[in-house]
Amino acid sequence: MVVDQLDQQSVDRVFAALADATRRDIVTRVMAGESSVSALARNYEMSFAAVQKHVAVLERARLVSKERRGREQIVRGDVGTVRAAARLLGGFEELWRARIGRIDDLLAAAPGDAR
Repeated sequence: MVVDQLDQQSVDRVFAALADATRRDIVTRVMAGESSVSALARNYEMSFAAVQKHVAVLERARLVSKERRGREQIVRGDVGTVRAAARLLGGFEELWRARIGRIDDLLAAAPGDAR
């Protein structure tokens, strides 16, 4: 299977980053619109430093990017990485749909009918 634009290490980083519910929520928020780290931190019952660490994990996975604007660090989602991960998952879905199609064909075949 070809993984568009993501090498194996990148794939591992993306899915490891998305394994955490807080990080998934952060990605959802910044895909809807950029946000400062301090604004993000107000949404969670954890320290600002903990949110910064979550953002750093997402940044290493290239799911988000950060830009300094004055005293604020602005976080925005990276649509390209999300799309590449979605293509990978789509490839898995295609594999399973093909298997299910083959099983359907086998079940529809008459007993003793070799295909």
